[in-house]
Amino acid sequence: MPIMKDLMRVIRWVGALLVLLAAIIAIAWAFGAVWFDAPFGAGNRIAAALLATTFIVVLLFVRSFWRKLGIFVVLFAGVLISWLTLSPTNDSDWQPDVAQKAWADIQGDEVTLHNVRNCDYWTETDYTPHWETRTVRISQITGIDLAVDYWGSPWIAHPIASFQFADAPPLCFSIETRKKLGQTYSTIGGLYRQFELIYIVADERDVIRVRTNYRKEDIYLYRTTISPAHARERFLEYIHSLNALRNKPRWYNAITTNCTTSIRTQHPPKERLP
Repeated sequence: MPIMKDLMRVIRWVGALLVLLAAIIAIAWAFGAVWFDAPFGAGNRIAAALLATTFIVVLLFVRSFWRKLGIFVVLFAGVLISWLTLSPTNDSDWQPDVAQKAWADIQGDEVTLHNVRNCDYWTETDYTPHWETRTVRISQITGIDLAVDYWGSPWIAHPIASFQFADAPPLCFSIETRKKLGQTYSTIGGLYRQFELIYIVADERDVIRVRTNYRKEDIYLYRTTISPAHARERFLEYIHSLNALRNKPRWYNAITTNCTTSIRTQHPPKERLP
């Protein structure tokens, strides 16, 4: 049965390639987890390099497949379990533009929002933070404008929802990374547990103008055709989400918990579009 032998040989090779691919992905992820999130400070890079070297030595020099697999699983599980124990926090040395977390108090038709950001900017990094309290009425919401900010790659954009009121200035909601002092955004770091998630509630002149006038980013503003009734439902979704985040902090993740996926996940599950 030469054909069957050849087929089995192909299956074994394909299986071996899949196992090798899974091992490479696991090594890459574990390397990043130690590099970004291990508690050794400047020693994280050394620890990550040692871990990657250990993985490679196991793959190349441990002879028995099952022994190789067992050592590999133990190493990976140790990194994963340690990483999963990391907890987000509301208490840290935050950058001034994310130093305060917004929250809202709902009393019937009135919503009082605390820590609404309205900074005075001179440059992107030179500004005076202002945190305001604003009261709006849900019944006066007339619609939503959507600002789409392109800050780097044309394949990556940041949405900002701006709620319009008949009797008050617009209020913007921008879902972002809450960076500590000295931190800068990293797309790869955003795949790990580098940043907490924050809902910024801001004046349009703050959250949009800082991007157009000072960061020199491209923003496209769209007036949506959403009805006032649906706009009010979307507004309450944001309010409930930012209050929940104030009580229970969450990690930002560049793929699963970002500025766009968070908008979708705060929507009722049965009404979410694919």
